[in-house]
Amino acid sequence: MLREKTVLLRYHAFHWGPPLLNARPMSTLVENPPIAPVKTQPKVGIVSLGCPKALVDSERIITRLRAEGYAISPDYAGADLVLVNTCGFLDSARDESLEAIGEAIEANGKVIVTGCLGAEPDVIQKAHPKVLAVTGPHQYEQVMEAVHKHLTPPPDAFTDLVPETGLKLTPRHYSYLKISEGCNNRCSFCIIPKLRGDLVSRPIHHVLTEAEQLVRAGVNELLVISQDTSAYGLDVKYAPQMWKGEEYETRFLDLARGLGSLGAWVRMHYVYPYPHVDKVIPLMADGTILPYLDIPFQHASANVLKAMKRPAKQDRVLERIQQWRRDVPGMTIRSTFIVGFPGETEEDFEILLDFIREAKIDRAGCFKYENVQHAESRDLPGHLPEEVKEERWHRFMAVQAAVSAERAEAQVGTVQDVIIDGPGEADGEMFARTKADAPEVDGIVYLDNASHLQPGDIVSARITDADEYDLYGEPA
Repeated sequence: MLREKTVLLRYHAFHWGPPLLNARPMSTLVENPPIAPVKTQPKVGIVSLGCPKALVDSERIITRLRAEGYAISPDYAGADLVLVNTCGFLDSARDESLEAIGEAIEANGKVIVTGCLGAEPDVIQKAHPKVLAVTGPHQYEQVMEAVHKHLTPPPDAFTDLVPETGLKLTPRHYSYLKISEGCNNRCSFCIIPKLRGDLVSRPIHHVLTEAEQLVRAGVNELLVISQDTSAYGLDVKYAPQMWKGEEYETRFLDLARGLGSLGAWVRMHYVYPYPHVDKVIPLMADGTILPYLDIPFQHASANVLKAMKRPAKQDRVLERIQQWRRDVPGMTIRSTFIVGFPGETEEDFEILLDFIREAKIDRAGCFKYENVQHAESRDLPGHLPEEVKEERWHRFMAVQAAVSAERAEAQVGTVQDVIIDGPGEADGEMFARTKADAPEVDGIVYLDNASHLQPGDIVSARITDADEYDLYGEPA
């Protein structure tokens, strides 16, 4: 088997909370009607690593493969060729990607590599000279050209059998919606612009049409993703487009308004706290989109934020968070932080801990600084010993666990809408999530006496108990 890793999400850059490793075979995730293999149908195996943006890239590649008549193999042995979609954001992710490529070569022998690490073909080819071809991130045409070269497509395509929404690697009831590629920010610790280029926004009417098709196909939750969601449209000067007889500008506010009109849960990820984000808060207050913001603050000390090349007006950010919570009492804020950044003092770290307590960040993940290849931060003075990073990471997680536990305890006795994800481990139990919980990376509601419910159902649940990260309840 592909180490049960046909779809393997490790969220190197974006996971928060307890360590996460979710691995499921693709055959259980592609829920569109399968195309029956024929004797001459070539088969491609897929290994997808990294964040949801890479997962969307894999979905698009698989859709193209199936449309051209290729079958998708759930194991190495049955594949005529293996495609590895890599992650290269952190050195640990690079190492894992290289390991996955080596495993695929050993198990199958015919391997094409794409994704973020593909932006450094010399690194891949030096480590694995037997790789057939290397392409960079979101280079779908180049991927297909490489597949065609090394695995002849069947004579008859199956375009008419591919669903309008394409093939998905997520369960049927939720879907990631990628609105742009690349990033205009130049944070000193990040190499995303080197890997994926500058911001390129998708036309807003294309995004809204895709979302409408997904909802029509049964998706009840849309998860908006990009490198910088609140910068959406900046590169095209917020160009207006027509959708369903109404003009929408290519900007964050109009995107939220359009998506919110579709009747599904809309969850905003990777939102940088630019001032115009305040304009979206009323749409959360009135229920148009979920009261949920995923904002990668990264730190709270002005000195560290300056070294990171991120805005350092943290006092104003705290004021805005407090105002958001007054306007939307049930708002959930989730974020990621880096400890042990070069030059971080004990005072800087204490400022970060105070921010976590004061802002009451509901979901927070913490990463020990990694000296990533090609990042500007490698050349900064004051690199800290690993033992200092480790000690600060544990202190951060202890503070965050206390904040999370306090928040979870406050939910006990409430009745909340939850979305059903699937059956639990106990008899009659179902896994569910509240509006405060994104799939895979946030908390779970363990719902008793709920076996009559189906994945995608949105129902009221009475919360009866809680621990640091998860809730327990029953249908109300």
